[in-house]
Amino acid sequence: MILTVTLNAAIDRTVAVPNFRLARRHRAVESRTVAGGKGINVARALTLLGRPVIAAGFVGGPTGTRVLEQLREESVLTDFTRIAAETRINLAVIDPTSGDQTEINERGPAVSPEEVKQLFERIGYLSSGAKICVLAGSLPPGAGDDLYARLIADLSRRGVAVVLDAEGEAMLEGVRAGASMVTPNEREAEELVGQEFSDGSDLATGLNELVRLGAVEAAITRPEGCVAAVGEGAERRLLEVHTEPLEPVSTVGSGDAFLAGYVAARYEGRSAEDCLAYGVACGAESTQHFGAGTVDRNQVERLLGEVAVHDLEVPAEV
Repeated sequence: MILTVTLNAAIDRTVAVPNFRLARRHRAVESRTVAGGKGINVARALTLLGRPVIAAGFVGGPTGTRVLEQLREESVLTDFTRIAAETRINLAVIDPTSGDQTEINERGPAVSPEEVKQLFERIGYLSSGAKICVLAGSLPPGAGDDLYARLIADLSRRGVAVVLDAEGEAMLEGVRAGASMVTPNEREAEELVGQEFSDGSDLATGLNELVRLGAVEAAITRPEGCVAAVGEGAERRLLEVHTEPLEPVSTVGSGDAFLAGYVAARYEGRSAEDCLAYGVACGAESTQHFGAGTVDRNQVERLLGEVAVHDLEVPAEV
């Protein structure tokens, strides 16, 4: 089984607004409302890919109930911890004429120490049947920046591989705790290692720094695919994985689809190269849908043949 943990779940509403401009009145031409949060998006995609998954985390109030109802309708198995405060609502505005997207995310409900303790115990219980756990998304107020790190330490002791996708201090603490794989995007990775990436040499430095900080493996996601450090010690390789970008309907949640694809392949015991390629194919295919975490399994298989994997080219030092 695969376990996903979303500590700051949401109801995500995405609307398509042609020629979107600030301070103007507009009419949406399309809209979709789904249960959201990075871990939930990953669980949705894994379900569509036919992998066994349980989504866990925090939900609260009527909005939290709506999250659970929507996931039930999508046949996503859940085991969430109830909290007193109300689950958040997020909004994404897509301009189909330009491809631009604007996201407005609420901070999320505060959680109490007792609720964090209940969540910790619930994850420990669920981990007994899990092979991989995905920790993804922002932390709610009151959770503490070290919560991911604490979960990683506990899950690692239980023999569960942990894949982490977060940002800021929570991500840094999780990297230092020794996550099995971390998957920041370029901006998040630059913040973690403290430098901007301009070429293959910078990307290689960034990947090596993520590993030096404590991650077992690392992948930095990019619009065209990803670069990754895989393997350990003398067996470590730096890879570049890419495909031709598709004309997008929406790029919201493409990183979550990449993560789902990577985890789906890793769950089946595929090679690191195959896991990354499957993730890139899922990320690319997800851009053809309106709504995060939506993938077409058959189309992913078709796109997989167009994904290239090779050693990361690092310019020679002058």
